Amino acid sequence: MAALRPGRVSRPARPIHEVEPDDAARRGTGVAELDRVLGGGVVAGAVVLLAGEPGVGKSTLLMEMAAQEAMAGRKVLYVSGEESGGQIRMRAERMGALAPGLMLATETDLAAVLSHIEAQSPDLLVVDSVQTVSSTAVDGVAGGVAQVRSVAGALTAVAKQRGLACVLVGHVTKDGSVAGPRTLEHIVDVVLSFEGDRHTSLRMLRAVKNRFGAVDEVGCFELNEDGITGLVDPSGLFLSQRQSPAIGTAVTVALEGRRPLVAEVQALVGGAGGTTARRITSGVDSSRVAMIAAVLDRRAGVSIGSADIYAASLGGVRLHEPGADLALAIAIATATADVAPPHRLVALGEVGLAGDIRPVPSLARRLKEAERLGFTEALVPPESPTEGVSMRVRPVSTVAELVRAIKEPASPAARN
Repeated sequence: MAALRPGRVSRPARPIHEVEPDDAARRGTGVAELDRVLGGGVVAGAVVLLAGEPGVGKSTLLMEMAAQEAMAGRKVLYVSGEESGGQIRMRAERMGALAPGLMLATETDLAAVLSHIEAQSPDLLVVDSVQTVSSTAVDGVAGGVAQVRSVAGALTAVAKQRGLACVLVGHVTKDGSVAGPRTLEHIVDVVLSFEGDRHTSLRMLRAVKNRFGAVDEVGCFELNEDGITGLVDPSGLFLSQRQSPAIGTAVTVALEGRRPLVAEVQALVGGAGGTTARRITSGVDSSRVAMIAAVLDRRAGVSIGSADIYAASLGGVRLHEPGADLALAIAIATATADVAPPHRLVALGEVGLAGDIRPVPSLARRLKEAERLGFTEALVPPESPTEGVSMRVRPVSTVAELVRAIKEPASPAARN
């Protein structure tokens, strides 16, 4: 094998402190919740992969982004390989997105897409979707591993060369991962996941990877007939509007990224009679529900036995973090005892197998959000930091204490 010889460098190496950051190239998209997740906006030359299930609203979100960019005076090229021009025009008209600077092309051939880029010189390119575009120079069908890798690589190279912000739509598999080769996620600069239950209007946007910002922000949207709307304050969507407490319900404060969301969980216990107890869940982790039920039964004397348990979150929010354990425990315990929990109560904490209650991160921030929405009492793990919180705070160390606490009124001493 011939020895590899040094080649020509594109530019000499420089001390790192002499390298100028290119944050000035970042620009807002006009969609505030999208900018929140991106870290302030898109960066020139960056390639963003937006992944999500079919029908979740990816195309609607990108049409809103494209329209806002075009209305700001930038040229946008929207390439669709899935819908006809007429279908896209109808959606844009319904959304009020018929901006003069928004150019539309319906192509599935990579060479044709590159020709459109050359002819239009856009500031933003949207390709919906990367799995529908193929190259004649590569073997395989559109959406195959070789084709997706080749198309994504070519579009990324063009974006870097021209300083063009590019957004690629990607489908996901049944397990929720991005369809196509794993290298697709390594090629792009940003990977966004768009999630939501098609039976509700709530949609959440998360950054899975972001070379230009943090990945701890979540954007909330409402999908409706007229398009998509960002939700600056989504907490109220996950609460019932009843004026008195109900049996088998509890309220917690989930932390989505750095955003606290007040949400309600509900449980129904009953229907015993089979040899195997069922644990049916929606929006909450079924394994945690089963674990909490076992801990309540064994450590707190809550007689669940072989009864079936149905547990769900309200409003379509997904509560999979351990911080919701305490609220789930209250919902299951009150559903079993057929009693209502105290009114305007929130619960935060992780339940351990020994029946102990463990702390959760950012507890003070969560309590302040609950306090803002009118909640007056909180059950939390012992020695939790609650600086700046004026609501009544009651520490509970074990699930046995928890069961007693929801049955007994709080003493005046249980305050900050």
